[in-house]
Amino acid sequence: MGVLSYSAPTLSGGSHTPLSPTPTPSTPRVPHQFAVLITCPHYSPFQTLTRPDPLQSRPVFISQAPFASGSQNKPLCSLHVAKAHWARHWNPRMLSRLYNNLDRFLFSTHTNTSTTSHCQRGKQNNKMAPNTLFSVLSVLLLFLSLRPSSAAHDYRDALRKSILFFEGQRSGKLPADQRLRWRRDSAMHDGATAGVDLSGGYYDAGDNIKFGFPMAFTTTMLSWSVIDFEKSMGAELGNALKAVRWGTDYLLKATAKIGSGVVFVQVGDPYSDHNCWERPEDMDTLRTVFKIDGSHPGSDVAGETAAALAAASIVFRSRDPSYSTMLLNRAVAVFQFADSHRGAYSNSLRRAVCPFYCDVNGYQDELLWAAAWLHKASRRRQYREYIVRNEVVLRAGDTINEFGWDNKHAGINVLISKEVLMGRANYFASFKQNADQFICSTLPGISHPQVQYSPGGLIFKAGGSNMQHVTSLSFLLLAYSNYLSHANKVVPCGETTATPALLKHLAKRQVDYILGDNPLGMSYMVGYGPRYPQRIHHRASSLPSVGLHPARIGCKAGSRYFFSPNPNPNVLVGAVVGGPSNNTDSFPDSRPFFQQSEPTTYINAPLVGLLAFFSGHY
Repeated sequence: MGVLSYSAPTLSGGSHTPLSPTPTPSTPRVPHQFAVLITCPHYSPFQTLTRPDPLQSRPVFISQAPFASGSQNKPLCSLHVAKAHWARHWNPRMLSRLYNNLDRFLFSTHTNTSTTSHCQRGKQNNKMAPNTLFSVLSVLLLFLSLRPSSAAHDYRDALRKSILFFEGQRSGKLPADQRLRWRRDSAMHDGATAGVDLSGGYYDAGDNIKFGFPMAFTTTMLSWSVIDFEKSMGAELGNALKAVRWGTDYLLKATAKIGSGVVFVQVGDPYSDHNCWERPEDMDTLRTVFKIDGSHPGSDVAGETAAALAAASIVFRSRDPSYSTMLLNRAVAVFQFADSHRGAYSNSLRRAVCPFYCDVNGYQDELLWAAAWLHKASRRRQYREYIVRNEVVLRAGDTINEFGWDNKHAGINVLISKEVLMGRANYFASFKQNADQFICSTLPGISHPQVQYSPGGLIFKAGGSNMQHVTSLSFLLLAYSNYLSHANKVVPCGETTATPALLKHLAKRQVDYILGDNPLGMSYMVGYGPRYPQRIHHRASSLPSVGLHPARIGCKAGSRYFFSPNPNPNVLVGAVVGGPSNNTDSFPDSRPFFQQSEPTTYINAPLVGLLAFFSGHY
């Protein structure tokens, strides 16, 4: 979380050597070929870093020769499959071309048209010519071979755990149905110094601060996960709704004085908190309350709060109409405040929020983001007109491949594009163009310099807590793939075509990496799989629970647990850590490496939607 973390006194011991992939001898590249390992449990569709046992896997090579000219319109009939020796390199652009041709073929064989398909259906009938049949077999073989070891992943279990994580982040009085029993009530008097009740909400990461900006984004993404993927959540839908409501109940408290032009955006002094390593139940650090108002604006955090309330109003529209109405009305009021008093909260509350959650990107995107969710939730023309009128002023086309708690541009474009793809809002066409550009920027092999892939296939962006980018961008890939599927559309990306099938595959590949299909063979979700991070940067998880150690553990007394080489005593099930922060796929399982080992709520929130979809379709 942020760039400043716990400052503990120097103690001996507790150092951990970062894990790194096992080096492999170089293997000569076979021109125009890439290896597909059908049975290797470590298979990755990206560069493989662990050499498979040649006695246990039979690689298959797909020739790229027909595509060497750069044309994406070569028929699948030209593909030939042959057994050969194992090679470790491949051209990632080839994958998208194969998916493109597969979609073209499937469309041609399921549509009664006189147009000859790429695999030549024959004379206006569905009888397959011999060469077409061979192509189908080739494609089926390809799809079977492209299924990584994630076929064995239990996405339903991962979904359950990803939601359970939020119970470990709860602040305030815990409910009777609290499942992580090693947590207890904490911060019960938050807001008292300001004469308000600000108990509840979520701790953002491994500390004991309640930062309103990332908490609101977390709530927005939990809501979007439910809106788009609730049909796939099964028995976990109830827990997902509780996670959303825990966030919105707090946001309603934080905006209770919006009539007076005040929004409370943070509880806890970050410098005081980060100077201690103590349980939230023992916390005696400063619980300073920070607010924004007309003289000290914060359009970014207020805009995100309005977006969260509006999105959640959709979630509860049919389940709790009165609560939904309250959320929407509050969202309207908070947005009006954010738009009327423009400015970044980083300028108003610099020492409190920087460098932790400093708004580097500006507040303009949050205003558009909030208007987009208000338009979706209310269907009021004023928000549609606001979006169209402010598209250029608020820079909707900026940094289109960024999405997270600070930058909403890619999310704005994907969210609004759904209406364009459904044929209901051509006046938003420019947003779809931006969304298409975002999609193209994420494709392996032709990706934008700001969206790169590690050798093991993980989306990589500069900075810490890389998994926040992985889950947020993957969520957009999956959401957009569904919107494209319903509209029967694809995205042209130069010589490559991004089909819904390709986008789903790319999103799934990122999820599978998180769950263990990576060069280290470890899950980055705590409690999932046989091997996962043991020493996460998280105070409550790393210190003995109140149940086992009732005596208070003071501010600096927790330092010995911070530096301990032992695993955390309390397993924060479902927590996804920051993960590899460079392009080497290495990971230090060590608390001091907070950028890699600290979980956050905004890593997990988009992952909930991803896991819901894959649990229902794989």
